[in-house]
Amino acid sequence: MLQNHKADAVMTETYRDALANRFQSAVPFANTCKMQITRIDVGAVEMMLPYRDEWLGDAERGLIHPGIVTALVDSACGSAVLSQFDSYEPVATIDLRMDYLRPALRPLDVICRAQCTRITQTIAFASATVWQIDADTPIATSQAVFMRSSRRLRERT
Repeated sequence: MLQNHKADAVMTETYRDALANRFQSAVPFANTCKMQITRIDVGAVEMMLPYRDEWLGDAERGLIHPGIVTALVDSACGSAVLSQFDSYEPVATIDLRMDYLRPALRPLDVICRAQCTRITQTIAFASATVWQIDADTPIATSQAVFMRSSRRLRERT
């Protein structure tokens, strides 16, 4: 269930709705993982990764592999950056720092809230928090940096 929260009166509703609604079809890996944007604001998204046994890195202890958590964070941070724009602009991950605070456990879904924290002409910055039950008890936090498309710069000149 997508929630589109209009924090800004000039928010381009159709672009952000399309970003959320087409996320899975535009990103095949996200579709395979069934990642879903569940909330979208200007410069922020909340994304959910449904639990699957295939995510377990340690089945005996019921621990979800941190690699799939990282993939969720990268997708959420990139989507948060894209939601800051008024129209689509390609971005690419330059750097993604993950700080794991506790393990993700079966059989719980993993939720990530990401926000774009700063944009320059050439790069964008985002941060994220990841949890399962309670946002006040995160399993990980992240800082990410994205390169903005050089195509956008060429179109302006």
